[in-house]
Amino acid sequence: MKNNFIILLLIVNTINFAQTTRKYSNEFMNIGVDAAAMAMSNAVTSSSNDVNSGYWNPAGLIGLNGKQASLMHASYFANIAQYDYAAYATPIDDESSWGFSVIRFGVDNIMNTTQLIDSQGNVDYNRISLFSVADYGVTFSYARKLKLSGLQYGVNSKIIRRIIGKFASSWGFGFDAGLQFEKNNWKFGLMLRDITTTYNVWAINETEYNTIKDAINGQNQELPENIEITLPKAQLGLSKKFDFHNETGLLAAANLNMSFTKTNDIFSTNGLSIDPALGFEYNYTDLVFVRAGVGNFQNVVQIDNTKKLAFQPNIGLGFKYKGIQIDYALTDLGDQSAAMYSNIFSLKVDLSIFGQ
Repeated sequence: MKNNFIILLLIVNTINFAQTTRKYSNEFMNIGVDAAAMAMSNAVTSSSNDVNSGYWNPAGLIGLNGKQASLMHASYFANIAQYDYAAYATPIDDESSWGFSVIRFGVDNIMNTTQLIDSQGNVDYNRISLFSVADYGVTFSYARKLKLSGLQYGVNSKIIRRIIGKFASSWGFGFDAGLQFEKNNWKFGLMLRDITTTYNVWAINETEYNTIKDAINGQNQELPENIEITLPKAQLGLSKKFDFHNETGLLAAANLNMSFTKTNDIFSTNGLSIDPALGFEYNYTDLVFVRAGVGNFQNVVQIDNTKKLAFQPNIGLGFKYKGIQIDYALTDLGDQSAAMYSNIFSLKVDLSIFGQ
């Protein structure tokens, strides 16, 4: 019961922000999608060329040969949080494509114990209620080839919806832009997220807020400000695919993930932080895939104030048959010693197999 109360306070406290930019905002939109990409530590900015490109780099939608759909599900933090994704994309003509995707990251059935004790000091379990915290991201994507051979661009428009039970909710809107270029079998990619910054405007339910503002003396005494701003981020990618004579191939890819602020990334200054990522995909006859990646290199400060380099390894498998591809990834979500691994499954379908 005590843990549920603490969780509630933490969730409510997440809306206590000022009208300034923040290092971490709308982070659920940065987790990633598609088990194949996540097994490669998300190092797919330059190589992504399917329905999931709407997330990774909308320029990659040009690689579609027909209509595609994708689904993904993952449970995070010992099944406390559920992460779901669905996408659809199709070519418009030989020069352009469009896509649509939805992301939900949520924690459901949280116990609200703030009213557990009545005005007489009695514990009344009937006063416990349940609520959910959920973040939604809806993205519309468009891609087009440019006149220069091998060069293509893509843009995203994003609608963000965030709900904290009856306590608060917000709407946000933002844009992404991406480029891909291929030369001599080398692929280059650039993805700019939240290029104009993404604004979330919060609406606070004052009646519900008043029920928890005195839960801890000296905290939550005033209504939070209602504007949250997401800073731009950038990913720069490079990849190449090697085909071997025994019907196998290897895709090698690298990313530089950049934030324009100081973080714990391995390379960090006041104005720019860079987190590298490497990914590999070995395939046999484009039927069976084995993947591995490493990323999220962080300088972690220990209790004794010494720094430790932490990183996140991922592995995965994939199978593709007659237009249906099933992928699996095992990802490390935290400190390796904590063994906080998550199993991620995704499905990609070429809708032409249904005669569309």
